[in-house]
Amino acid sequence: MIARLKGILLEKTPPHVVIDCNGVGYECEVPMSTFYNLPNIGEMLTLLTHFIVREDAQLLYGFGTERERSAFRQLLKVNGVGAKSALSILSGLSVDDLIQAITLQETGLLTRVPGVGKKTAERLLLELKDKFSIEGVAGNLNTPKSAASDVLNALVSLGYNEKEALLAVKQLAPDIGISEGIKLSLKALSKS
Repeated sequence: MIARLKGILLEKTPPHVVIDCNGVGYECEVPMSTFYNLPNIGEMLTLLTHFIVREDAQLLYGFGTERERSAFRQLLKVNGVGAKSALSILSGLSVDDLIQAITLQETGLLTRVPGVGKKTAERLLLELKDKFSIEGVAGNLNTPKSAASDVLNALVSLGYNEKEALLAVKQLAPDIGISEGIKLSLKALSKS
């Protein structure tokens, strides 16, 4: 298994890159989120990889972050989603947007990605619902990560579903404390 490549960037033609690792050129396909952050040709580059061996091909996919690679691997586990589709989804959405769409069960975000129809989006939401933790979304919220995460966990512990809890926490001010955040979230949830 090839887990990581470190070498000199030789070519970059979306979505392919070629990396020279001690005289061996490895061709990888990368999502556009990784492609946009590549250094100039001739500079050093490190990519985390996912290696797929099929009957007719050996394919290498590269990622700039562990979060991207993990999301790619989770997408591959969904029935009917192959490597090309997973790469397309990660090219069209950031990992944070993907996690948010799954947590909030929003098919609209997913169907904007070319090649993802309504049925595929619904399958993604259903099969990935429990694969991403609610803490993964807390970094996207307006409040500091620990406060948002604690408020979110408290609301879920009180019996609210993740979608309701996320919507309530998103409305909080960035500098709010945990106890005040819980109070305001419960107040907002009682009105809806």
